[in-house]
Amino acid sequence: MPRSVPYRSRCCAMLAALCLAGAAAAEPDAGIPPALQAPAGQPLVMAARAVGVQIYVCSADAQEPPQWQWKFKAPEAELFNAQGERVGSHYAGPTWEALDGSRVVGTVVARDDGPDPTAIAWLLLSAKMRAGNGRLDDVQSIQRVYTAGGKAPATACTKEHDGEVARTPYTATYLFYGSAPQAAPAH
Repeated sequence: MPRSVPYRSRCCAMLAALCLAGAAAAEPDAGIPPALQAPAGQPLVMAARAVGVQIYVCSADAQEPPQWQWKFKAPEAELFNAQGERVGSHYAGPTWEALDGSRVVGTVVARDDGPDPTAIAWLLLSAKMRAGNGRLDDVQSIQRVYTAGGKAPATACTKEHDGEVARTPYTATYLFYGSAPQAAPAH
């Protein structure tokens, strides 16, 4: 008998809470390489644990003769707070959207392979677009750290598999940093 969507959601929420609890036990920048640190003066405004997939498509490179490889298409994940409550989602762009409707689109400015060779890279991203009013409306930088899984499939990508889609499970912690608070004007 197939499991219901609420059952999967509860399982994902429990897993996210456990994973975030482990990452949150340390300071937000504990173990994060200097090149991936958020700029000075940007306070942490939100931490979320992503549980989802990295989506890859088997396709040919524009080389002659064509070389076939798994190409990254997009992430698809749910975001959870430290209590295991769903707080948003993560999808192509890369975009993070809070349940309050605010969202931020980022662009990669630095990367590090991270400590786990079987996991996707750790990243520092800069906000290139923000929309809506809410938790993410002032985000300036995003870190993707403490990753597990998510790499392209180890199976061969060949002409016979052209267009095949692979959804690789992953988890990560996303740390969102906002603008520095403005000082009150002197009188």
